[in-house]
Amino acid sequence: MSEYKEIKLVKRPVKGQIDASLFSTEQKQVPMPGEGEILIRQTHMSLDPAMLGWMSEDRESYIPPVELGEVMRSSGVGEVIKSNHPDFSEGDKVMGMTGWREYLVSDGKGFNKLQPGISEEMALCVFALPGLTATTGLYKFGKPEAGETLIVTGAAGSVGSIVGQLAKADGLRVIGVVGSDEKADWIVNELGFDGAINYKTDNLKAQLDALTPNRIDVFFENTGGPVQQLIVNRMNEHGRIVVCGMIADYQSDTPSPGPNWIPLIKKRISIQGFAMPDHWGEIPQLLEKLTPYVQQGKIKYRAHIIEGLENAQSGLNMLFDGKNTGKMIVKL
Repeated sequence: MSEYKEIKLVKRPVKGQIDASLFSTEQKQVPMPGEGEILIRQTHMSLDPAMLGWMSEDRESYIPPVELGEVMRSSGVGEVIKSNHPDFSEGDKVMGMTGWREYLVSDGKGFNKLQPGISEEMALCVFALPGLTATTGLYKFGKPEAGETLIVTGAAGSVGSIVGQLAKADGLRVIGVVGSDEKADWIVNELGFDGAINYKTDNLKAQLDALTPNRIDVFFENTGGPVQQLIVNRMNEHGRIVVCGMIADYQSDTPSPGPNWIPLIKKRISIQGFAMPDHWGEIPQLLEKLTPYVQQGKIKYRAHIIEGLENAQSGLNMLFDGKNTGKMIVKL
């Protein structure tokens, strides 16, 4: 019988650093599914910033950490190779929590079939965590209204790019904060954002003021960093701040100080942090909301593909170094 690879977490990150010593690669025999089970061959695996939190010894987070000795957690897309389950057939493409491994056996819970015409890349870039997170945060907590101004950090990332496009389709003025001129060009000229700020350039306040003549109503926060306080100070009364991620601080010994709270009082600004595990039960409604935008061609995406499960760790580091140019996906 043939073998497959799986990668387990064997050490916790120190000071947020991700290196090969944290993982152990094992060769195993491909298992056979039992009654009511399916055998899945994973073909595409998602890499996400949240993985650093999952590796860490944080028992108070929104999801328990990956235990040492367990297969590293991830979502992915695969093909059903053998089925003893009435709801799945051999050849079905399915998406769910797969882990860092080439094969897995499942009872089918948590796995959904890809609809015809949906590629593996589109599934992971749009209909998996990125699109679900963007839709939840924007509409449940951002409450956008046509004519308002929205700013999103990490705007070229998998979540931020969808947030901006949804808001633009709904008639908002949309500004994105990114980490390179290439990413700025992409979100403006390809995705249709009204403007972009490269946070690595000078005169951030002047750029922000020029791009937000009517100030800011909705702030979708993915990154943290120095631009955060400038954005908060630029917000309108009754503005909404949606806190989805703080990637700038995930590997920092000392997190950046937050904005002064006086503007929050003066302007009666609301702040809401959120995480998708609280909203798994809402996925059918979220997809119902998101799908028409995709069908109408209003959501574009790009994937950054790396080849081979053995390169997952280096690909994950690319996310924190800002070297990715799209949703990070490992093609197995």
